[in-house]
Amino acid sequence: MKTNAPSSALWLISVIIGALGIVSNLVKIGGISPYSFWLLAIGFIILVVATVLKGA
Repeated sequence: MKTNAPSSALWLISVIIGALGIVSNLVKIGGISPYSFWLLAIGFIILVVATVLKGA
């Protein structure tokens, strides 16, 4: 399977969502801390999909 570099926008979005998941796990942020695992997982999934799909 050939992989491609993700676009800068999708890379930045996935990093922000993943970092928010990590930070919300360490520091209690009202409303999103219970979902810290899912934020990290969504950020990783976005990054993987952007890497696999051509033109994303």
